[in-house]
Amino acid sequence: MRSNGWWRTAAIYQIYLRSFADGNGDGVGDLAGLRARLPYLRELGVDALWLTPWNVSPMADGGYDVADYRDIDPLFGTLADAEEFLAEAHEQGLRVLVDLVPNHCSDAHPWFRAALAAPPGDPARSRFWFHPGRGADGELPPNDWQSYFGGPAWTRLPDGEWYLHMFAPQQPELNWEHAGVRAEFEDVLRFWFDRGVDGFRIDVAHGLMKTPGLPDVGAAPDPADLPYQDHDGVHEIYRAWRAIADSYADPRVFVGEVWLPTTAQFVRYLRADELHSAFNFEFLCCAWEPNAIRKTIDDTLDTHRLVGAPPTWVLSNHDTIRHVTRYGREDTTFDLGNRRHGAFTDPVLGVRRARAAAMLTLALPGGVYVYQGDELGLAEVEDIPLDRIQDPTWERSSHTDRGRDGCRVPLPWSGAASPFGFSSPGPFSSPDSASSRDSLSAPDSASSRDSLSAPDSLSSAGSLSSAGSLSAPGSLPSPTSQEPWLPQPASWAALTVEAQETDASSMLHLYRAALALRTAQLVSLPEEITWLTSDDGVLSFRRGDGFACVVNFTAAPARLPEHSAVLLSSEPLVDGQLPADGCAWLAL
Repeated sequence: MRSNGWWRTAAIYQIYLRSFADGNGDGVGDLAGLRARLPYLRELGVDALWLTPWNVSPMADGGYDVADYRDIDPLFGTLADAEEFLAEAHEQGLRVLVDLVPNHCSDAHPWFRAALAAPPGDPARSRFWFHPGRGADGELPPNDWQSYFGGPAWTRLPDGEWYLHMFAPQQPELNWEHAGVRAEFEDVLRFWFDRGVDGFRIDVAHGLMKTPGLPDVGAAPDPADLPYQDHDGVHEIYRAWRAIADSYADPRVFVGEVWLPTTAQFVRYLRADELHSAFNFEFLCCAWEPNAIRKTIDDTLDTHRLVGAPPTWVLSNHDTIRHVTRYGREDTTFDLGNRRHGAFTDPVLGVRRARAAAMLTLALPGGVYVYQGDELGLAEVEDIPLDRIQDPTWERSSHTDRGRDGCRVPLPWSGAASPFGFSSPGPFSSPDSASSRDSLSAPDSASSRDSLSAPDSLSSAGSLSSAGSLSAPGSLPSPTSQEPWLPQPASWAALTVEAQETDASSMLHLYRAALALRTAQLVSLPEEITWLTSDDGVLSFRRGDGFACVVNFTAAPARLPEHSAVLLSSEPLVDGQLPADGCAWLAL
């Protein structure tokens, strides 16, 4: 049986660093801004923070294209800033998880630059997947794999070889059969663990190993048997990583991003000597419908019980449509392959359901993740001007998928107009921090990218420019802040932290109250739930003998079970009944 670690019941707040808080006024979130907002996070009541990638990157995919795994991108600050942030977060009682991107790196990474400079067959290329093409002159890709961002998963070089990238061309896949790749990442783990990082969220955790020979997917592939994910060899990697995490006096933790179609595949990542936890995407994708929600909860608890791992509950993240928007639609599910941008949304209904859903997730046993802005009730921004879209999905899909920018818009903190307190000018960065940024866009870097001669590849430098980050982030900011890297809706004036602070009925107050009650009373309850008899369209369960959670999925008020007190409700009760799309926590 596993130890009762903090991570088993933690409430973890996800920070998309570019969009959380801007400390130097350049329009992009950074460590200075985050450090200034640590009291807000402590008051919110979460236990830990998860930061999306902060490593050196050309930002072709929001930092998920890493050029240096042991340093901080100057856009966000310095390594010293990161160390100070870790110390300050710990002083506030907050643990810190950071993103690790082991499936691929950046085309600006020294390894890949060396591979491009080397001839076919050179050992420098063995850390990646370089292959000759098919066809009479090698003009066809080595296989039929498609990128998750759209288009072929292969890009051809002028020397005739192709290289694999399951995401953007600027994100070459690493070859995890190479011993040097494995040794490098084990050292990266120790580098950050030694600096106080409490754990890692592992990006594309299921994708590191590939089926030998890289066979075609075929016309009708089995989603449970794809050659580019969930290969058995990946588990050996995580067993080695777990041994490193466990070697620390305060053991470090891992949470995996594991998108897989079957329980049998998913659960193997959670064995006692592998990952501590993994995201429960089935719950995130589930319809707001009582039978579907109940089945997903039961399946989740049953799956995790098999290996003694804690379940996780999450409603939104930086890759999905915000659930305030999803829950206001006729189809409330989420599908990575069809985001249904622009579908009709009832915003009032979406907010009401989002309030109930927040209380439901916080009442369930296990850990829970809160994506930044969830606590403010932010909706998906679906009208970002086309010339401001940053997500590579937009280009890779031939302008058919607007991508993920709508859930990544910078947060509104205060004021009546953009930037809503997001940017606060001030010299937080060291003057020399621009130098390493400049090195990423130096002529030799650009020529490497140009030599790929891929007509659909993106310009990393262009992405940086549109994000407003080519100016030296370490220089003194102008007297007024730059425009946020993504535009904020004017309607957010009513949703700022400042506006919600004074409104006792706001989403922010609901999250604070629910998180406080969760910490004080719920995390110590039994991990099992017992379903109670309820009217049609109502879900009720108890944990232990003294607590119950009731969710009304219907359009009419619902009766509550016998109780001694209402601890919290997402909407005011009406004549003692729970309103439509409401949730209540009861003392029994």
